[in-house]
Amino acid sequence: MIRIGHGYDVHRFAENRDLILGGVKIDYKMGLLGHSDADVLLHAVCDALLGAAALGDIGKHFPDSDDRYKGIDSMILLRHTVSLLKEKGYGVVNIDCTVIAQEPKIEKLTEKMAENIASACEVDVSRVNVKATTEERLGFTGRLEGISSHAVCLIETL
Repeated sequence: MIRIGHGYDVHRFAENRDLILGGVKIDYKMGLLGHSDADVLLHAVCDALLGAAALGDIGKHFPDSDDRYKGIDSMILLRHTVSLLKEKGYGVVNIDCTVIAQEPKIEKLTEKMAENIASACEVDVSRVNVKATTEERLGFTGRLEGISSHAVCLIETL
């Protein structure tokens, strides 16, 4: 059996925070605000995978009310999500992601992000795609208030 999932996440910019996207630390004047490291891309991927397996969402498994997840590396959350899928008998077929940000430009980093996601999901990098776009200065991302991300995935029974 195959199943599809979709994930979406958004975080606002904040000063004195690292900017982490897809497990890559990016040199930028601001980071993203969140309980964890606020990796909006990995959060969307986790939600897509959890949704595909009908396992709820990232807030159910890693609530921001739990201090165990304060400042946590979202790569850890993604690896745990993949282990939850395995427990239910699922494996990742492919993942496609879009990061929506006016700034910073991340095109040169998307390959490394895809490698990080593939590694955490225990699949070949050819099964993961990460791309970036802007909203042409429209909306909250266009006004440089934050970054959002979408992810879709396909999973299958092992």
